[in-house]
Amino acid sequence: MKQIPFTKMQAQGNDFIVLNGLSCEIPELSEEFVRRITERRYGIGCDQLLVLEASENADAAIRIFNNDGSEAANCGNGLRCVGELLMSESGKASVTIALADRTVSASRGANGICVEMGPATVTDQTEAHVDIEIGNEHRVFFEAIEAFPNDRNVEIVTGQIADHVYIDIIERGAGHTPACGSGACATAAAIWTTEGETRPLKIEMPGGEVTVSGSIDNIMLEGEVSKTFEGLFSIGE
Repeated sequence: MKQIPFTKMQAQGNDFIVLNGLSCEIPELSEEFVRRITERRYGIGCDQLLVLEASENADAAIRIFNNDGSEAANCGNGLRCVGELLMSESGKASVTIALADRTVSASRGANGICVEMGPATVTDQTEAHVDIEIGNEHRVFFEAIEAFPNDRNVEIVTGQIADHVYIDIIERGAGHTPACGSGACATAAAIWTTEGETRPLKIEMPGGEVTVSGSIDNIMLEGEVSKTFEGLFSIGE
């Protein structure tokens, strides 16, 4: 029986399994394997599986898998978690992480790990929602008067008091989650767009809060992350 080392991490209750392909051999990332390792009763359990790989242009490249086996294009909370892991292992003050469509940088901020997410794009806007693309696709609802789409992440703004925004999240491929970093960024971008003003926002999710700042051309996401445990996962030969 072969065993693969893993690290379990979380950010505002959004939990991840990290497989570090920079230091160990990664098995075939089949849908069956992803579903097995992410399942909470028979596997380790998580919202997303994060796989680090070598990159010519960054400290690491990342692949992101939802717990239904599908692959995701971005994950702000996951980027903050692997940023912390890479900085702790390398001793660097900041690291770069390559996604399919962008390279982001992570560093330690005053209130946790900060990741420079890059640009967001508004792709559609109605009175009820704003569609945001930030590597992955989001629909931010201000009024839940339309059916929720199943082809993108969904954020529902449940309240706003000045610069403090409350949201609920349904992630494509993972379902209802306590937090979503790219969703917090999409929410801030949607509010900046509708209000016509760019300013730092505290985004409070069921699992905790993060701060989103910068601008729609370069969004900054900051909040606490932690390593919960490490172990070995057994896989068949």
